[in-house]
Amino acid sequence: MKKWVKRLLISFGILAGILLAANFGLNIWLKTQLPGYIKKNTAYKVSYKTLDVDLGTGNILATGISVNSKDPQNTDVIGLQGTVDTLKISRFGIYDAIFNKRISSSDLLLANPNLNVILAKPVDQKTGKKRNPVLFENIRINNGKIAVFRHTKQKFLSVQQLDLFVENLQMTEESVENKLPVVFDRYSIKGQKFFFRPDQTYAITINKINTSDGQMSVENFRLTPLLSFAQFKKFYPKKTQLFEFAVPKMEFKDVILNKNKVSLANADFRNPIFTVYQTGVKAKNKEKKTNFEVDLQNIQLNNAVVQINKPDGNKLLSVGKLNLNINQLKFDKESSEQVIPVGYKDFLLSGRDIVYSDHRNIAIRSVALKPTNGEILDMVLTSGSSAEEKTAVSLKTDHIAFNINKLEFTDKKLNLDIKDVLVDKVNGTFKAEQKKQNTISGPGIIQSIIVRKVSLKNSNITYDNGKEPLAFHDLNATANNIELSPKSNQPGLSFKVKDYYITTRNLAYKTQFYNMSLGLLKLNKNKIQINNFAMKPLVSRAQFIKMIPVERDLYDLKATQITAEGEWELFSHNKTVSASHVGIESANANIFRSKIPKDDPKIKALYSKMLRSVKIPMTINNLDLKNSVLVYEEDTPESMGPGKLTFSNFNMNVKNLNSAKVKGRPTKVDIKINCSFMNLSPLSVNWNFDVADQNDGFAISGKTTGLPASGINPFIRPYLHVTATAGTIQEMRFNFKGNPAGLHGTFNLKHKDLKIAVLNKNNHEKKGFLTAVANIFIKSDSGSYPESVAVENVERDPTKSFFNLFWKGIEQGLKKTLIGANVEKTEKKVKNAVSSVKEMKQSVNEIKQEIRNKTSQPSEEKKEKKGFLNNIFKKKEKSEE
Repeated sequence: MKKWVKRLLISFGILAGILLAANFGLNIWLKTQLPGYIKKNTAYKVSYKTLDVDLGTGNILATGISVNSKDPQNTDVIGLQGTVDTLKISRFGIYDAIFNKRISSSDLLLANPNLNVILAKPVDQKTGKKRNPVLFENIRINNGKIAVFRHTKQKFLSVQQLDLFVENLQMTEESVENKLPVVFDRYSIKGQKFFFRPDQTYAITINKINTSDGQMSVENFRLTPLLSFAQFKKFYPKKTQLFEFAVPKMEFKDVILNKNKVSLANADFRNPIFTVYQTGVKAKNKEKKTNFEVDLQNIQLNNAVVQINKPDGNKLLSVGKLNLNINQLKFDKESSEQVIPVGYKDFLLSGRDIVYSDHRNIAIRSVALKPTNGEILDMVLTSGSSAEEKTAVSLKTDHIAFNINKLEFTDKKLNLDIKDVLVDKVNGTFKAEQKKQNTISGPGIIQSIIVRKVSLKNSNITYDNGKEPLAFHDLNATANNIELSPKSNQPGLSFKVKDYYITTRNLAYKTQFYNMSLGLLKLNKNKIQINNFAMKPLVSRAQFIKMIPVERDLYDLKATQITAEGEWELFSHNKTVSASHVGIESANANIFRSKIPKDDPKIKALYSKMLRSVKIPMTINNLDLKNSVLVYEEDTPESMGPGKLTFSNFNMNVKNLNSAKVKGRPTKVDIKINCSFMNLSPLSVNWNFDVADQNDGFAISGKTTGLPASGINPFIRPYLHVTATAGTIQEMRFNFKGNPAGLHGTFNLKHKDLKIAVLNKNNHEKKGFLTAVANIFIKSDSGSYPESVAVENVERDPTKSFFNLFWKGIEQGLKKTLIGANVEKTEKKVKNAVSSVKEMKQSVNEIKQEIRNKTSQPSEEKKEKKGFLNNIFKKKEKSEE
């Protein structure tokens, strides 16, 4: 053997001997001196039954260990107290333990530990240094009982019968600051009676926890408030909510705790119960940003029960059976700053027996929702619990479905694009709320909402504003491209609809006096069709007269069909009406007015001003009323039944009906009427006015021919007690111009053989004397070519309608034509004659009274004389009449 090889072997032998001697000596020293050394140089007192240390590998095996902190009040280091049956450490960092006072090891085994751990104070934020960290690459605990306390001695974490394997475990106060007591890479855990208190408000308890092949099972998880709701509001007046959760069983795998991040996958929560108590405190807009991150893959809630309570204890929201599946749910710094503080890739939500109760009550049998679509079955909407709200709304719908193209938030603003919405079978009543004071509000979180299509089908809805309910039967509606966006340079939102289509049958609308109905309504942006329109009084004429304080018309209207073509914007902020044609077929209108109620003292505007007061731009190029009947009836306290004017075969064309609010468009309105007056003679009228004319000037002209004088008896006989007995109005022409103050113009009447009779109050017997006088003054014939008479200074009563002024003009023309130019003189003669008759009657009455006084003593002769005289007086009175 070579000399150098021999020397090398001898050196190795000596070194091995030295190592063996050192290891043997170290073990003897550790067994006898280590407890004292630890007690002298560390914060702990340690004792044990056996201890074996391999200096070469750093492996340590100890049994019967007891450990206690020398100073339990020292919060600068981790406090320990308890026992461990067996401790096995692999590759223990002896150098770090002695010189750096840091415990580190690659593997740690604790068998049957019973330990209380008191965490040190939080990290020094100024220096950023950790106090006495404990570093283990891997830790294994068998049948452990461990309790972890904060530095304040408040219990933080505890578990019993713990079997644990954790790879790269770290447990420092830094993790506590981020709500994570421990962090690790991989784990396997089994234990019972788990307790965790993250803060002063809540405690988390778990009855049993177990893992197998990376799958964790948790039984009876509970998040329990440590305070009553009243105490919570008292001690935390700025907090908005208090939570309470209970999950009988949940399973998940791949749990990773890394610094401030929690990650897990395939979580399944079965039959959880979630309860939220709202305090009524509004959340602050600016809150402290969280460093806590959650990354959850494939989260499922099965048969969850959810309840959210109002501050007064009543339920705000309850869900009897909620199922939720979320894929890639994330909560981090970025998401926490958004309107929806969580991110997700996909989700599926379904629920049953959902009840929401606030100002409105909403009950839903079932709902299903995904990011791209949703469906709601059997939803009932009713009013709130207050007495005023109980009957405000009562709606039920069988089915609501929708599809979403895009839903995203950009700079905390909502951008929503809905492909379509279907609402099927809505039935019930919607009652309008009382108008509240207008408040200007901004767009809020809305940046853009687009609904491509909305369909309402097979519905029956009643809109009730308190006095005038509007009932839609068999209602079907479609609206396309609805856009909702902030207004430019002003508060509020703009609303636009590209086009829409509405149909409904048997529409009914009730007011105080009328029941209005439509057999069919078809409406879109370019066409309207109404079939079988009717507006029928709900009260009789006698009842109507008693119900109105002042004069008012009572209408009875019908129309076979009403159509319109053009363009109109009715559902946006900028409403407009532009119709090329409006047609009304076979209308039948009866207008009744009684003069028994008091006159209405309100000033009546002319039609040009009425149109000018229409707030929206409105233009109708042509309005045609065809094949219609118009009947006007009027009675007075003295009349025996109403007087009547009938216009049959009524045809009217109105050109350029407008509100003078479209720049550059003409504003003059032309009206042409052709009809049959009293079913006897043709009548034509031309009428025009300019809506933009602030002076409200107008012109009206017309003529009628071949009218038998007796044709106007139905109107003049009942309350004027005059009837035309013979004659013909061969032609009547009028041409008037006027304004709100009155009218003037010309009148021409061609008549022949005109005779009248004056009737008594019963409209039966002729009053011969007055009839003779009247016929004396009236011109029975106008001649072949009668001249026009001037109608002048006809003053308008501003409390009367336009037609009252028009008839005044006709009346003056009739007087001047039939009686003569000197109307005032003729009227004076008639008044003088009437006055003479009255004086004669008064003298006769005085003579009668004197004779009665003289014959007051009873005797047969006087009675006979009295009877004789009475007969004479009766005959005299009759003659005088």
